[in-house]
Amino acid sequence: MKIIHTIKELRDWRREAGSVAFVPTMGNLHEGHLALVREAAKRADKVVVSIFVNRLQFGQGEDFDRYPRTLEQDAAKLAGEGVAVLFAPSEQELYPRVAQQYNVEPPNLQNELCGAFRPGHFRGVATVVAKLFNIVEPDYACFGKKDYQQLAILQGMAADLNFRVEIVPVDIGRAADGLALSSRNQYLSEAERKQAPQLYRELQAIARAVENGNRDYAALEQQAAANLKQAGWQVDYVEIRHAGNLQVAHVGDGELVVLAAARLGNTRLIDNVEIHL
Repeated sequence: MKIIHTIKELRDWRREAGSVAFVPTMGNLHEGHLALVREAAKRADKVVVSIFVNRLQFGQGEDFDRYPRTLEQDAAKLAGEGVAVLFAPSEQELYPRVAQQYNVEPPNLQNELCGAFRPGHFRGVATVVAKLFNIVEPDYACFGKKDYQQLAILQGMAADLNFRVEIVPVDIGRAADGLALSSRNQYLSEAERKQAPQLYRELQAIARAVENGNRDYAALEQQAAANLKQAGWQVDYVEIRHAGNLQVAHVGDGELVVLAAARLGNTRLIDNVEIHL
């Protein structure tokens, strides 16, 4: 596996690479990331994984400075998966003018759900992914469904801006007790880790209720939020939306997704469950 730190070297390699599948990450890799890598390997001749902790997508007071940087361990995991290139640029390499003067501005969806609690987050995500797409020029790019809103925004960006890339959604990786895999899970205390799967269970309960004919979406959302709050969670939102475009779901059938974000102690967790009617 080649470890590349500069855009020029990556572009020189890309010219001879054949088809490429790409997995952008912020590092501190876990089994969920490796599932994306394995899906990517099915799609193309070579897999490129990027590791870059993107300052633009962190808001004031968020965990940019303490986000784990584990490049050596990550590289060993990726080499074991047969990855062709690990692209690990410095901040100066990716943002040579320090402040990014031109940004990708997503539609209003960026201000809803997680965006309502993390202003500017999805602008930062869309901007860095657009830059990485331009550098890597992948044929495929794999993203996990855990970040469902991010996935929807990046699918729209790729379509509207005519990137020559197919976005590949990959199912959520979960621990044995159902907790969605996340680098932030390591911030949980032992007691919080035992409680954390409740978020998934509440979403499963909503999905079952809807699939069994309950169409009082507001009541289902409110009950799940109340259950979490009673157990000590700080709830940002629990919402049922239309899958794909993430428009607000009103009474009716169709492909849906129930999404939630909530804090357990100081750790913010997100999850979602798709609902098939």
